[in-house]
Amino acid sequence: MIPAYQEFMLPLLEELADGKNHTSSAVQKVLADRFKLSREDREQLMPGRQQRLLNNRIGWAQSYLKKAGLLEAPKRGTYRITERGREVMREHPAAITADFLMRYPEFAEFRTGKNGDSSQVARHDSVPLDDESTPEELLDLGYRRVRQSLADELLAKIKASSPDFFERLVVDLLVRMGYGGSQEDAGKAIGKSGDGGIDGIIKEDRLGLDVIYLQAKRWEGSVGRPEIQKFVGALQGQRAKKGVFLTTSTFTPEAIEYVRLVDARIVLVSGKELAELMIDHGVGVIPLVTYTIKKLDQDYFLDDIVR
Repeated sequence: MIPAYQEFMLPLLEELADGKNHTSSAVQKVLADRFKLSREDREQLMPGRQQRLLNNRIGWAQSYLKKAGLLEAPKRGTYRITERGREVMREHPAAITADFLMRYPEFAEFRTGKNGDSSQVARHDSVPLDDESTPEELLDLGYRRVRQSLADELLAKIKASSPDFFERLVVDLLVRMGYGGSQEDAGKAIGKSGDGGIDGIIKEDRLGLDVIYLQAKRWEGSVGRPEIQKFVGALQGQRAKKGVFLTTSTFTPEAIEYVRLVDARIVLVSGKELAELMIDHGVGVIPLVTYTIKKLDQDYFLDDIVR
């Protein structure tokens, strides 16, 4: 398990205590070895990002120590301890935390938005940080919570809708995902098969080279193996090999296992997955606000260094 960013602060400063320049990558390896992190821990990515979680947490530990004036970056990707950092090491602290760094006005202003007065309440536009998460982790957590709340609202709306509306919703989603050709073509297909085990047929691609058979059920209880068997039987009657079974509920383990055993390629979409797909493809939702997170472009300033 990767430690919180604050747990890296003291070991990081100890590693720099020799006063030499240390590259960020070398420090990260030393700290990973010191905490005996596994290969999986070292390779773990942040949710929805390509950045490693370990690099992010050590990076914020470096950033906080730099904000407090305990270390400096003489050149890109390189750090060394400052005189203030040496003074801290002479104190032999048991740990270095964000609260510990609040003694330094530069860090207090960075963290609270107030000029050195950490006793005052932070400005309304400052971001209070907890003791465990980095700012990116807090953003990711907030995004996931908003998304989960929206998915719950979507699912509740779907369950309260009529069967006809649910069928149209399924077609809207599949067309938005690239299936079915035009909306008009897909709309004609749904509910027209006349087979009790199939609710509709939709083109797999815009050229109609293959088709996918659909079953859409607004259920409260879990969909079991018998319902999936009925769907598979209907596919066999059409000599079809591909089908999508969507529900507002869930599937039993027996139903999921049965799908793995049959020759036909069946995709099961639960209510939770349905709501997630709707959010991803903009069906039944509209944008509220967009945040663009930027970082320093180190390459932009290389020209000044060369000169």
